[in-house]
Amino acid sequence: MKKFRKVLDGLTTSSPGGTIGSPSCGSAAGTPTSAPTPKEIDIQETLVSENFQLCKTVRHGFPYQPTSLAYDPVQKILAIGCRTGGIRILGGPGVDSYCQHESGAAVLQLQFLINEGALVTACADDTLHLWNLRQRRPAVLHSLKFNRERITFCHLPFQSKWLYVGTERGNTHIVNIESFVLSGYVIMWNKAIELSTKTHPGPVVHLSDSPKDEGKLLIGFESGTIVQWDLRGKKADFRIYYDEAIHSVGWHHEGKQFMCSHSDGSLSMWNLRNTTKPFQVTYPHGKIQKDGRKESCKPILKVEYKTTRNSEPFVIFSGGLSYDKAGRRPTLTIMHGKAITVLEMDYPIVEFMALCETPYNNEVQEPYAVVVLLEKDLIVVDLTQSNFPVFENPYPMDIHESPVTCTAYFADCPPDIIPILYSIGAKHKKTGYSQKEWPVAGGTWTLGSHTYPEIIVTGHADGSIKFWDASAITLQMLYKLKTSKAFEKPKPAEGRAAELVEEDPFAVQMVSWCPQSRIFCVVGISAHIILYRFSKYDANTQIVSLEVRLQCEAEDVISPSDNENNPCFSESGSHSPQTHQQHPASPGSGTPEGNKDSIPCIKVKDRMVRVPPGYQAELVIQLLSVDGEPPQQITSLDINSAYGLLAFGNCNGLAVVDYLQKTILLCMSTLDLYGAADPYQRLTRSPRRNRQSTSEVCMRGLSNFYSDSKKRIRTSYQSLTELSDNQQSIDMERSKSPTSVHYPTSLHNDPRILPEPVASLRASHCSPVFYLLDNDHVNGHCTSPTSQPKPRVPMGPEGPRLTRRGPGRPPFRKAQSAACMEISLPVSHTEVGYASRRAMLQQFHGVTMYSHDEHHTTAPFCWSDRESRENSFSRSRSSSVSSIDRDTKEAITTLQFGESYGRKGDALPTPCLWVGTSLGVVLLIPMSIPTDHEERMEETVTIGPSGTVLMLKGSVLHFSFLDCLGALIQSPHEVWRDPNASEDPDRVRKRKLVHFSASSSQDNCGEGHLAVVCSEKQAKVLLMPSQSCLFVHNITESSFVLQADVVSVSNSVCLACFCANGHVMTLSLPSLRPLMDVNYLPLTDMRIARTFCFTNGGQALYLSSPTEIQRITYSQEMCDNLQEMLGELFTPIETPEAQNRGFLKGFFGGNSHNFDREELFGEAAAGKGSRSLAQHIPGQAGMEGMKVAASGVVGDLARARIALDERGQRLGELEDRTALMMTSAETFSKHAHELMLKCKDKKWYQF
Repeated sequence: MKKFRKVLDGLTTSSPGGTIGSPSCGSAAGTPTSAPTPKEIDIQETLVSENFQLCKTVRHGFPYQPTSLAYDPVQKILAIGCRTGGIRILGGPGVDSYCQHESGAAVLQLQFLINEGALVTACADDTLHLWNLRQRRPAVLHSLKFNRERITFCHLPFQSKWLYVGTERGNTHIVNIESFVLSGYVIMWNKAIELSTKTHPGPVVHLSDSPKDEGKLLIGFESGTIVQWDLRGKKADFRIYYDEAIHSVGWHHEGKQFMCSHSDGSLSMWNLRNTTKPFQVTYPHGKIQKDGRKESCKPILKVEYKTTRNSEPFVIFSGGLSYDKAGRRPTLTIMHGKAITVLEMDYPIVEFMALCETPYNNEVQEPYAVVVLLEKDLIVVDLTQSNFPVFENPYPMDIHESPVTCTAYFADCPPDIIPILYSIGAKHKKTGYSQKEWPVAGGTWTLGSHTYPEIIVTGHADGSIKFWDASAITLQMLYKLKTSKAFEKPKPAEGRAAELVEEDPFAVQMVSWCPQSRIFCVVGISAHIILYRFSKYDANTQIVSLEVRLQCEAEDVISPSDNENNPCFSESGSHSPQTHQQHPASPGSGTPEGNKDSIPCIKVKDRMVRVPPGYQAELVIQLLSVDGEPPQQITSLDINSAYGLLAFGNCNGLAVVDYLQKTILLCMSTLDLYGAADPYQRLTRSPRRNRQSTSEVCMRGLSNFYSDSKKRIRTSYQSLTELSDNQQSIDMERSKSPTSVHYPTSLHNDPRILPEPVASLRASHCSPVFYLLDNDHVNGHCTSPTSQPKPRVPMGPEGPRLTRRGPGRPPFRKAQSAACMEISLPVSHTEVGYASRRAMLQQFHGVTMYSHDEHHTTAPFCWSDRESRENSFSRSRSSSVSSIDRDTKEAITTLQFGESYGRKGDALPTPCLWVGTSLGVVLLIPMSIPTDHEERMEETVTIGPSGTVLMLKGSVLHFSFLDCLGALIQSPHEVWRDPNASEDPDRVRKRKLVHFSASSSQDNCGEGHLAVVCSEKQAKVLLMPSQSCLFVHNITESSFVLQADVVSVSNSVCLACFCANGHVMTLSLPSLRPLMDVNYLPLTDMRIARTFCFTNGGQALYLSSPTEIQRITYSQEMCDNLQEMLGELFTPIETPEAQNRGFLKGFFGGNSHNFDREELFGEAAAGKGSRSLAQHIPGQAGMEGMKVAASGVVGDLARARIALDERGQRLGELEDRTALMMTSAETFSKHAHELMLKCKDKKWYQF
């Protein structure tokens, strides 16, 4: 009975909904301690499922792959359409909205209903959409799907409800935007051109109504035909046939002449009085050659013809340059009178638009600015100044200035950090901008009540770091740091060395930041780490350099008995900045042959340098290459300012650095960290014949690797951002044993693609950068989970030898931008999907990794019953896998400093380093740090593995610590003090430390704390120091966790996870109850996986495209307050009145104001349109709903205005009826009086 009760207790504890007071699920073997039992821990969990809801908040950055542009001159808001179906609507500060077409079709054209709070979009799937902008989140009201014709151009006249739609067949249809149905009025192409014309005029490329008469529609066909169509008479007024194709047309405001741009780089001017030929043809950039001919020019894609009152008109166009010079940058040309100004752009021009004072096309336009939409930038040119300066862009459009390689998100920062960073960064801002205000200033936005300091940090491929103020759902640049300034400029190499030169040797791989102490740490792609301190003053300093050999192979490992109790301490030596500190060689590198190749990838400046205020480099740590092999990438990093220590690791081992004394405290391989507590049976290797021969083989592998450097896939920003989704993918099959990988025949015999160990992603707010393999078969896409397997080819005799050693890799490769990753991750509900992150990386890198959940092992020491069942697997290895072609390197995946218990018998917490590996192993390393300031700067910190080993399924991703009340224990930190501040030289500068002890807030629950450990597959809550497992939860079986973090939400804490199948989930703490599980991204890609990060307050972000950051929230409270935080796109503004044209101008200038489109296009006159041609799809609301859909004060004002208009209209109608009745009464009275006078003198018999 006792045994049954014990099993029942274990089952109760293991359930996800177990109570807080449930018994422990068993502790590891060891001496019992006086630690509190689980029954003594009573934590009241306050979070419930109702506290969580997932929704998008705001998107920052430049719209990815823009296609179209529109501007509302009255509301002063700008809309940008994208190839992915997205729309960005921009206004004043805080007015930034993103909406997405469900179809995902590219946006071809945008048309504002000027001052109506609506937008019409024409998409590549031949669908028109009407968007309601009178609400904070725009929504589709109507859609109209064309079935038989393709949309090429749209035009909506000002204050008209009829939209002209041109098609690829050359026809022009008319759509009522209120009901979104087709009119029966159609301008067929064969009626628009002459009957004698034998060829089709081509698609409609232009539609516009004449400024002189709204009843005249100008239709431009691609072939060069121009027709002015009389809408009333249903006939053509004139037809123009030109030899060159037409790209655009621009009217003079008087409506007497217009200008066309052509494919031969010419501009033609036409007068309506004589349309037989143009009265002027110019080639703005075409020079006359010696033979008298004009040189050929590129097409002028668009032209705008804008008039001014006091000067010559503006002619603005894009393109038209001559073909003679190759590599010319795209240009925008501004012709003002005889002056021609050519503005060179950094990127191709997608669209431009002149901003004018009036919305009426029949008035003097008075352009004051030009909005230029480029492929990767948005600029606005000031036309009011002769030098045409650009306006300073208030939007964060330069996130992608250099490709983003990592992101970090910090909420609830110290309130003083943002002003200080802004004041430092403001000193380095660019100058030469226009002095006028940014013209796109529409909408309204107010600072909400739910705001707190937030900072986003982005790392880039050029080595730069950008700090952004993300408070109140806005984004503003604070400060930019260039890490490359700590190094010498790479010298150009020759011969084979030139092939090894990297384009981005300073690319940022991950960052670690302590906002309280302002210590900042950067990990670079060249296996280097830079430590920065913040100062408000400039200084002369010399950067200290430490060189570390962290290289180890299984056959070279020294036995644990020889090395367990003798960690690699640094040699005592000078700490002068002039000397490069080094430590004794780590295992596998203590030979003369290894020392000759120990050269860092990039050279640190070894002289005194002048550093400006801001973050100043203090220490650079570089991993060295050993035996010709480049150093492995750094996979994990943590820094603690209170301890003065920095720890980092890769797939070879772990290193701990004392950055106060500039010494290396620990440098050990992962196997040495276990000591005698290694839970795995490591496979021995056959000894090498000699080191020199192997080195030669490796160098031959390097030469073979770089022989095809010209064929390698370049991971530059340009090439990767243009990757299409239908590129050929690599097929890969996993055998019955999950640790064996099959390769296609074409890749199998290539020595460059043989398996090699690579560390997993680090599951914190920053992760390492990934790279594409340099061969013709890899195109940047992971294989589909449903791809067909290819037959396995037996490994040749050369295979095992090279696999054991691993191919030589370049010291560093071009940084793979996280923005450029387009590698699809698997969906969870597929049987052939990836069992873990490792399987994905095996395919992505062509390497084999060793995993805990893919390894059959027997533990050498006693485990508890439950943990033994959880962590033992009975999968047998495939017979094809031998001890030679298996690489058992174990990567350090996450690190965390904190006050904890290194051993079970410890009575008090001490500084510890928690280490997580790719095999799901957790190691505790206690440290002894002197507390006195003077002793800390002189005495050595003692550190050594304790032998404590814990196990989880999958690679370890995250550590956090809770006290026995369930509150999050913050890591201790140092209070920031300016290192360059002028103080009393006789006074000793002492460090002020802030410690958060678990026992300080616990009076009733005794000593100890809770440790939250999360891996790819499961999460555990451990009670320290007994190391007993209180709760365990298997997060996912079919997928794996990519990012995990313990965050604060609604005054409590929870564990937030993001999985590879796109699920975002939260678990309660400490009971690990599932609170939310949302399938947010059904099919994610590597870019999102690389940049996704959680933060406090229920927020997260990721790089949704190479140029945009998407912020989301999973807090119900923030979702409820989101409407208050967003800006209003529509503001009630009176439409400016048209100018009085005068009697003569109005009499002779046409009857444009008497034109009634309803009489021509309405159902009564023109009938209904063809139902088979276009299908109406109702949206979320009708036009009546659009008028009253606005919320808040602005919506109330709009509704009140509409009600007043309707009341005034009714009063006017009543007044008209009253006047009519009075007139009728007077007429009746008059007739009655006349009848009385007539009959007055008549006798009765005379009637």
